[in-house]
Amino acid sequence: MAERRDDEKESRRILERVARETTPGGASFIARTARGARDHVTAADADRSDPIEVWGTRIGRTLGLIVAIGLLAWLVYVATQGG
Repeated sequence: MAERRDDEKESRRILERVARETTPGGASFIARTARGARDHVTAADADRSDPIEVWGTRIGRTLGLIVAIGLLAWLVYVATQGG
């Protein structure tokens, strides 16, 4: 019986989250994605009590983003040259 209640609570939680994310009055998909990307690059999930970890995470993620953009630009360049 307790397992059934847990399943119902989990189902309600999921339905509420879906409703909150798809509500027209809520934040748009682009705004949520931009906020998530900003939080990722600024190391919002890193341990705030360790400044070295925070800055190391920020630097690593920023460099990774720069490398990814550079590779994408190179790919577009090579693809448009035709060979």
